[in-house]
Amino acid sequence: MKLCIAEKPSVARDLAEILGAKNKHDGYLEGNGYCVTWVFGHLCSLKDPEDYNANWKYWKLEDLPIIPPQFGIKLKNDQGAQKQFKIIEKLVSEAEEIINCGDAGQEGELIQRWVLIKAKCKVPVKRLWISSLTEEAIKAGFNKLKDAKDFDNLFAAGNSRAVGDWMLGINGTRLYTKKYGKNKLVLSVGRVQTPTLAMIVNRQKEINAFTTEEYWELKTMYRETEFLCQIERLRSEEKAKKGLDYLLNKPFEVTSFEQKEAKEGNPRLYDLTSLQVEGNKRYSFGAEQTLNIIQSLYEKKLVTYPRVDTTYLSEDLHPKIPGILGNLKDYKRFTEVVLSKSIPKSKTIFDDKKITDHHAIIPTGIVPSGISQDEQKIYDLICRRFIAVFYPECKVSNTTVLGKVDNLTFKATGKQIISLGWREVYEDLKEAKSTESSTDSKSKEVEEKILPIFTKGESGPHEPIIHKGKTSPPKYYTEATLLRAMETAGKFVEDEEMRELMKENGIGRPSTRANIIETLFKRKYIEKKKKNLVATDTGMSLIDVIKSDLLKSPELTGQWEHKLRLIEKGTYDPQTFKDELFKMVRELSDEVIFN
Repeated sequence: MKLCIAEKPSVARDLAEILGAKNKHDGYLEGNGYCVTWVFGHLCSLKDPEDYNANWKYWKLEDLPIIPPQFGIKLKNDQGAQKQFKIIEKLVSEAEEIINCGDAGQEGELIQRWVLIKAKCKVPVKRLWISSLTEEAIKAGFNKLKDAKDFDNLFAAGNSRAVGDWMLGINGTRLYTKKYGKNKLVLSVGRVQTPTLAMIVNRQKEINAFTTEEYWELKTMYRETEFLCQIERLRSEEKAKKGLDYLLNKPFEVTSFEQKEAKEGNPRLYDLTSLQVEGNKRYSFGAEQTLNIIQSLYEKKLVTYPRVDTTYLSEDLHPKIPGILGNLKDYKRFTEVVLSKSIPKSKTIFDDKKITDHHAIIPTGIVPSGISQDEQKIYDLICRRFIAVFYPECKVSNTTVLGKVDNLTFKATGKQIISLGWREVYEDLKEAKSTESSTDSKSKEVEEKILPIFTKGESGPHEPIIHKGKTSPPKYYTEATLLRAMETAGKFVEDEEMRELMKENGIGRPSTRANIIETLFKRKYIEKKKKNLVATDTGMSLIDVIKSDLLKSPELTGQWEHKLRLIEKGTYDPQTFKDELFKMVRELSDEVIFN
């Protein structure tokens, strides 16, 4: 008998249907030489401190750091989980071969491996590795099952991650709680949680310390176009008035008029983070909310595997693209444009070298029915993005006009869209952008204003004015901007290609970032005001008592993340990672206890 272990009951039912395992039993399905059972989330976890040493149950500074001689796993203390594990354990003992059908990612691999280790699996194990749950994908996956050993590095990375989180979570939380926690307040510390909180707290401090200053700018209106004087902002109204007097009764002369045609490159396909960012910007969805929606769409076979961090497709998908586009009947008005020509195999879309486990998120082509309104919104974003990447580029004209009044230079800029190209796919979504702040809308309006035609050397009267403004504090993080900051280890990066390169040093993984943000909410370290993430007094206090840069620095935590990715690739030794971790926890404990 071949035993298939799926990630959850609904997936097990889909697999069993295709495999012909139609006889229902308690906790599994059976038939046609197969048994199909399931886990539901983590049935096993790393052992707790008291499982190694009864005294470690109590929080004492003198016991820190807690470093077990060897990490072990145990069943979760949950009646349902223990019952299901006994069923799996019995089936494993009777099987001639196991097929790991878990979620095709690092966490999915970890969940299954821990169960197989706990069940003392001795028989050969194969791996089903698929990017969607359609019948076609499942059948293709079973026809080319992989050897489980091919995923040993993936498991090693997941296990190292779990050990790292345990070591810092257990020791850091006990350390700071016992040293600084007042009135039994637990100060929770985590490998990704703490630097994420530190980013929010540091931004909060910048905002709190910001002093608004008034400034004055010289502008002038010439031919119904506003020009800005190219000098530093003036810090007094008196100077501004002197400047205005200087400009009066002097002619305005155009010194340069430049129109440059340019192309706006197509957007990239979605990875999980960029989809969460878009969901937050456009619909104010939280990161976890978007993750739950996309997971549901995946299980309904409407989209491909969601927990991905690449924006590329594998090259073998190229021949399948016309078929998927052709099945998106609700988007026929757009797909007809793309399908009227052959689809180029562009390296900006198809590149095997940019893919590790899975390709970018795309629709499967199955027609949706009975999905919720929120699911429809996310599904719509995925379909539009999938179509937009194959559209012609957007052509624009960038206009820059320079002028002078005596020896003072003035400048005006504008942009005109010549050909919508891929932007056409989003034209009927413009109304939905009302969720953007008025500031964003205003800046976009300025950026895209169309200027009249000017001639170099033309001259005439103008109307100089004084514009009074106020300096603005840094902006609060939203979930969208925080996700981007986590992806780039706290660095502000707008360029998509550069972001792609920095992902290996981001903090957390796409699949865990939403949970980290939710944890900060649950622990009352941050709160949401409208879309802004605001650090609470508790969150501020926690970061203030943590002096260790290693715990708080997104960049240093990003270097850890990079090492975990190298473990996944087989180019870094898991034991070295653990040794470095143990050394760091010892040094951290000494630093806090003895200072």
